[in-house]
Amino acid sequence: MEYVVVAVVLLVILVAGAVGLVVPRMRRRAAPPTAGTGTEEGTGTEAGTGTATVEPPSTELPTLPDDLPPLVVEEKPAVEQPEPTAGRLVRLRARLSRSQSVFGRGLLSVLSRDHLDEDAWEEIEDSLITADVGIEATQVIVERLRERVRVLGTRTVAEVREQLAEELTAALDPELDRSLHTAPHDGRPAVLLVVGVNGAGKTTTCGKVGRVLIADGRSVLFGAADTFRAAAADQLTTWGDRVGAQTVRGPEGGDPASVAFDAVKKGIDDRVDTVLIDTAGRLQNKVGLMDELGKVKRVVEKHGPVDETLLVLDATTGQNGLEQARVFTEVVDVTGVVLTKLDGTAKGGIVIAVQRKLGIPVKLVGLGEGPDDLAPFEPAAFVEALLGGDA
Repeated sequence: MEYVVVAVVLLVILVAGAVGLVVPRMRRRAAPPTAGTGTEEGTGTEAGTGTATVEPPSTELPTLPDDLPPLVVEEKPAVEQPEPTAGRLVRLRARLSRSQSVFGRGLLSVLSRDHLDEDAWEEIEDSLITADVGIEATQVIVERLRERVRVLGTRTVAEVREQLAEELTAALDPELDRSLHTAPHDGRPAVLLVVGVNGAGKTTTCGKVGRVLIADGRSVLFGAADTFRAAAADQLTTWGDRVGAQTVRGPEGGDPASVAFDAVKKGIDDRVDTVLIDTAGRLQNKVGLMDELGKVKRVVEKHGPVDETLLVLDATTGQNGLEQARVFTEVVDVTGVVLTKLDGTAKGGIVIAVQRKLGIPVKLVGLGEGPDDLAPFEPAAFVEALLGGDA
């Protein structure tokens, strides 16, 4: 029995010793990492604790360099609404009258004489010729006026002035069609070709014509076919931006005919009313350049006929403008004249000379540098401004 007790005691001692050796080792073993946390260096584990930490996200905004350029927001120009063209020449009449005052006063001083002798009639002729009416036109006007004064026995200045105004108006042929053919037809826009020599104000006039059309309710697209002068395309684009019209342009030095063709095609695709094509300034004695202008017209006509070809003439060039007009007419069949800078010359009679010599109606006149200083030509209002004063 004693042996049994001793065996049990020894067994208990052995078990207790084994437990004492195993438990400390288990305590020294590292706890397994928590799922989703790191235990390696650089993962946020606290040294000596075996516990992983998660850094909260930073709320600080990144610092921008001090030398960044300022942010520039490009603003589109406000779209302007041009003033209606009805009666525009009447509103601009005072401006024309100021430049023609010497001419008007000179005529009226002669007409106020009690007796109009040969010397008086020669002075009237000289005044008209000086105003660039032209020798042939002047002779016809004066002869008709002399006959009316003789037959009617006119005596007062007002009566003679009225008769002169009637003769000048008749010389302008008020029955000529001065309307601009700008309405779309046959599923395509009307096409207006703007031509003229360097320095006549052609690109500016092209932009102003666009404003005239928009003021009268037409939608307009510009074609910048003056590819030899980058400033011309930029200038025309600016005119278009002001009134909300698109501008088709090509590379500098590119083919003008190609630009004109593309402009008309886009006009057809966008269903605009009128396409205005600005061409390069041509010197009438440069045969090659004139041939190129003819090419532009032929290429454009692959879409359909050109509805208007407007020749821009500088009123200050006087009779030289007639030679310019004649050559252009032979190349592109000019249908109307735009006479610019008429407020800056006392030679407004060039209007009569152009129409009498070439049979081409003056359709628009420029009377200043303002965007709306281009007016439809009205013969009676023009003559009243030419003579000055009221009828």
